Amino acid sequence: MRRSQALIASRGRALAALCATVFAVAAAVVAAPGSAVAETISAPSSSAPTAPTTPASTPVAGRLSLALEKVGGSPPFALVGRRLQARGSVTPYVAGQTVTVSFYLDGVRVARDVVGVLPEAGGAGQFRVAFSSRYAGLLQARADHYATVQQGAFAATAPSVRLVHPDLGLGARGQSVRLLQSELAALHYAVPLTGVLDEGTGQALIAYRKMTGLERIAYAGTRVFELLARRAGSFHVRYPRDGRHVEANLTKQVLAEIEPGGRVRRIYTTSSGKPSTPTVIGRFQVYLKTPGENSEGMVDSNYFIRGYAIHGYAEVPTYAASHGCLRVPIPDAPAIYAWVQNGTPVDVYNEDGGGSARVRADAGP
Repeated sequence: MRRSQALIASRGRALAALCATVFAVAAAVVAAPGSAVAETISAPSSSAPTAPTTPASTPVAGRLSLALEKVGGSPPFALVGRRLQARGSVTPYVAGQTVTVSFYLDGVRVARDVVGVLPEAGGAGQFRVAFSSRYAGLLQARADHYATVQQGAFAATAPSVRLVHPDLGLGARGQSVRLLQSELAALHYAVPLTGVLDEGTGQALIAYRKMTGLERIAYAGTRVFELLARRAGSFHVRYPRDGRHVEANLTKQVLAEIEPGGRVRRIYTTSSGKPSTPTVIGRFQVYLKTPGENSEGMVDSNYFIRGYAIHGYAEVPTYAASHGCLRVPIPDAPAIYAWVQNGTPVDVYNEDGGGSARVRADAGP
């Protein structure tokens, strides 16, 4: 019995020693740097590897300009039925962009189109959209670039344009007439701003038609508006150094008030002396002013030599018809009388330099 117990104890001590040796060797191997076993048994990372990321790009900022082309005048206008064009520019140009162009007539949208932006010189983009209308009214155009991944949002509005009916005669009224009056006033014609084509507007139209070589009638029409769109029909001052003065162009049969520096103040239709009793040619000064109507039917008269005067009269034909005086429509006479002063120079001439310098004693209305 004692022998068996001793044998078991001996074997246990041997087994313990063997285990101690094995654990010591294993510990040395694990601790060794650069060990392949260490690499193999290394614990895996608890998190998955992260792929590299690219920052999100910011849309390019831009700006837009828009204008309506094939219009004219001041204020700008176009004729009903004529083809207009909205032209825009986008800066900078970014490929693949579109613009939405909307047209409004008197505040109501009447057309909408989406167009692509095309490249042009200088790094900008451009687009064009055509438009026409059968109706008169105030036309407005707006262009919108809505935000995309490549370019931000921006917009622009073109200056408004008045669409007008050109066929306007005495008695016509409305916005087309009001624009006609505004265009004539911008060129310094004496015209009421009433929106009605009354007698005063008719006289202004006659003066304008005289200046542009058209038939001398109180009617607008397509040709008048075409000329107004080009700003044709302005008065050419012949004597800009005469200071504040009056010029009577007998060739055109118009009279103009001129401010210092040669600036045109107002243009009126006139009727000068007929061939048998011509208005005297030359440079004169107003020496007498008589208000009201005299026995010969002359209204608010401004005499510049003997019986020759600038005055209102009941009959003012579109041609030379007086006895030497410069007739103007009676409604215009008070304004002219108020502006002209004693001593105001009066220059009377024909464009070709001809005319009579003879002062007749029997000159009259």
